[in-house]
Amino acid sequence: MTREEKAIAIQDLTAQLAGVDVLYLADISGLDADTTSNLRRACFKAGIKLEVVKNTLLEKAMESSETNYGELPTVLKGNTAIMIAEVANAPAKIIKDFRKKSEKPLLKGAYITEDVYIGDDKLNSLAAIKSRAEVVAEIIGLLQSPAQRVIAALQNQEGKEEATE
Repeated sequence: MTREEKAIAIQDLTAQLAGVDVLYLADISGLDADTTSNLRRACFKAGIKLEVVKNTLLEKAMESSETNYGELPTVLKGNTAIMIAEVANAPAKIIKDFRKKSEKPLLKGAYITEDVYIGDDKLNSLAAIKSRAEVVAEIIGLLQSPAQRVIAALQNQEGKEEATE
């Protein structure tokens, strides 16, 4: 790869990272072609962009990015795949699902809305993060619950009044 090609690749990676709130770094080395294809397919269905990158190019792209990735560049060793998503827990769930069948992919680290997570031991906690839609649904459910009880009580009271007339 020439210097010009490297510069273009760094620019492309920097552009990909711009405005990204959810970035996972995973090690998918050792997966056979069929498993890798299934992983790519699962990522595509979940709206996750999966791409294998060169560590040095990704590190330079992170350095030139406006985002502070903290200690995340320190995990860039060996084979690295980036997973870019809209939903914070989606890549963790896919990794966890694939780990039921084999020991890979391994989570190297993650960047989620200014928070950095380093190490495979964070996988369960990342998978447990609730998406924005899940949190909104919970809040709406909590808000609707008291209102539904009041309406039911009023309807019950009306039924009793009609019965006594």
